[in-house]
Amino acid sequence: MPTEHTLTEDQNQEAARIEDLILATARTEAKQIAQLLASKSNGELFGQTEFDVRDHVHRIGARAYEAVLEERKKGGTSVPR
Repeated sequence: MPTEHTLTEDQNQEAARIEDLILATARTEAKQIAQLLASKSNGELFGQTEFDVRDHVHRIGARAYEAVLEERKKGGTSVPR
């Protein structure tokens, strides 16, 4: 179950900006996952296809880290490092 965090107003604003960036990536990756899965027969859903789906999901997580680092590099946060 996801954990909710108590954030300051600045942190909430940073979280909203990061969320927007992650969601844009997630939409693209979700479309690619959907197309990948739709292109596969039942017998092809496991094995390499699982690794391909995992790679798409990992790109979403990687974008989350990139967004945080970009935001903080620009000085868009007052959150301590």
